[in-house]
Amino acid sequence: MNSVDRDALAARCREAGITVHIDHPLALLTTYGVGGSASVAVTLRSSDEVIRFAGIAAKFEDLPVAVIGRGSNTLVADSGFDGVAVVMATGDDARTVGVDGDVVTASGSMLMPVLARRSVQAGRGGLEWCVGVPGTVGGAVRMNAGGHGAEMVNSLVSVTLVSMRSGVHREVGAPELGLHFRGSALCPQHVVVSAKFRTTTIDPSAGAATIDDVVAWRRQNQPGGRNAGSVFVNPSPGEGSAGALIDSLGLRGHAVGGASVSDKHANFIQASESATASDIIGVMSHVQDRVAEELGVVLRSEVRLVGFDDEVVARFGGSHHSGAANIEACRVLCGLMGDR
Repeated sequence: MNSVDRDALAARCREAGITVHIDHPLALLTTYGVGGSASVAVTLRSSDEVIRFAGIAAKFEDLPVAVIGRGSNTLVADSGFDGVAVVMATGDDARTVGVDGDVVTASGSMLMPVLARRSVQAGRGGLEWCVGVPGTVGGAVRMNAGGHGAEMVNSLVSVTLVSMRSGVHREVGAPELGLHFRGSALCPQHVVVSAKFRTTTIDPSAGAATIDDVVAWRRQNQPGGRNAGSVFVNPSPGEGSAGALIDSLGLRGHAVGGASVSDKHANFIQASESATASDIIGVMSHVQDRVAEELGVVLRSEVRLVGFDDEVVARFGGSHHSGAANIEACRVLCGLMGDR
C-alpha cells in the first residue's frame, strides 16, 4: 500500500469520524499475540460505521483488507500486513441478541460464548455449542466454525454483509454463502455485520447445563493460553484426526523458538511470550512435513494467515477451499455484493 493512498485513506476516515491508526500493531489483537503492524487500521464499533467505512474504502481500487474480530483463528506475519486491518470492536449491539419467534439475531462482532449464553437466557436452544468457540459471530460465519457435532451451517439463516470493495451492503441467505467444512465463499473484503439463526424452544436451565458441560469438556481436553485452537483440519474420513496423527509421531512438545506443539493436545500450537510468527510457521511446517513423510497424509491448516507470502498461504491452504464448487460460490457471492 503506497504512502499516498495510506495518507488519503486515513484523512477521509478522520473526516468521517472513524478511528484510524497508521502502522498499527496487530499482535495484541490476536490470541497468538505475535505479528507485525498493519499499514492502516480502522476500528469500527457499529454497523453504521462499517457501512460508512465501506463507502470510503470502495474508492480505493484493490485495497488489501483483513478483518480482525477476536483474532482467535488468525496468525499475522512478523512483517505485518501491507493493507487495511478492519478491527471490529465490541459495541453495545454486541451484548444482546434479538429474538423474533424462533429466529435469533446477533451482531457480527458478538463473541460466540455470549451468543450461546444470551440465546439460552432467552429460551432459545441449538446454539449452546457456540460457547466453546472463542471467536466472534462474523469470524465463525467466515470459517463455518463448529464443535460438539454442530457447525454454523446447521442453524444459520442469513447474514447482513458489507463489501469493502464495492460499498454494497445487503442481506444474504445462508445458501448463498458457500459454507463448507471450515470455510465459506466470503472474501477478505466482506464483513459480517449481523447474523440470523434458526433456533428451538428450550428450558433456560437445561440450556445452561449443556453450556456448562461444553465448558467443562473444553477445559479438560484443550489447552488455554496463547494459541489459535486446532491448527490443522482433520483429513479425509478413515485417515484419523489431525491431532491423533501428530500424536502418533510423538510430536507433543516439539518446539521452534518460542512456539511448540501443546503437551495437552497435539493439534494445538502454543506461543510463549518470546514467540514469533515465524516460530509458529516453523512448528506447523515441521508437523506437516513429518506427517506427510511418515504417514502419507498432507495436513492443511484452518488458521487464517495474514500478511504471509503466497507460497506460505498455498502450503497450508486446504484443497477443500479451492474446489470448482467453492470457486463458483465465491464468484456468485462477489457478484451479489457488486465486487469488481
